[in-house]
Amino acid sequence: MEYKTIQYETVEKGIMQLSLNRPDSYNAITHLMMEELEDFWRQRLYDLDTVIVLLKGNGEKGFCAGLDMKESMETAPKMSTEEFYRFQARLARINLHMRRAPQPIITTVHGAAAGQGFSFVLSSDIRIISPDAKFSAAYINIGLGGADMACSYLLPRMIGAGRAYEFMYTGKFMTSEEAWNLGLVSRVVERDKLQETAMEYAKIMITKNHMGLRLTKEAINMNLDAGGMEQALNMEDRNQTLLAMGAALKMNKIKG
Repeated sequence: MEYKTIQYETVEKGIMQLSLNRPDSYNAITHLMMEELEDFWRQRLYDLDTVIVLLKGNGEKGFCAGLDMKESMETAPKMSTEEFYRFQARLARINLHMRRAPQPIITTVHGAAAGQGFSFVLSSDIRIISPDAKFSAAYINIGLGGADMACSYLLPRMIGAGRAYEFMYTGKFMTSEEAWNLGLVSRVVERDKLQETAMEYAKIMITKNHMGLRLTKEAINMNLDAGGMEQALNMEDRNQTLLAMGAALKMNKIKG
């Protein structure tokens, strides 16, 4: 599929850069971008060559303003209930595709990440932001419910339910300082250091057992919903056994 609204490239062996590429429109998400992101993440599901994905928004304006409201105002009134539900479900499940992708996702954010843009950030694994970054669960601001695009699932688990209620009920922006203090992000660096810092993380991670990275992401995501410590331990035990046995088999082949 030839992409028009996103770009991707392999920046180093095993490290892929994905860029939202509608800079003149604040990287707002159109129907076409939705389809292209679906295709991109679907390909990553069985991509053994890509170990880590870096995500950013192109342009100076910001990371992503969420849904392109100009397009939406034109198309939504023409949709039947069934068509709108299908669109809503597809758009929301991009976040699920990101969680299901076996590659850890390192996202860099400058400017605003609002609505689905905020959910892309939440669906990532490591978040690096600039001081001017700000986040909004903006769904409530356009006459919809504040629970949308997996935000009601992810945000309370990351910053606690008390503060999540506040941001989802009001739609107000979370500042970079608040994001740091709430533990939502890993680093706050100047805008011109975002990509450099992301690559620092990626270069550390790429030296680890690649299967280990995939199983670690899987375990974290599964254990967010684990019923208790026993379920979490079962997942960890399975993963460590697979990795240890794999290493042993590799050593036996070398010796043989």
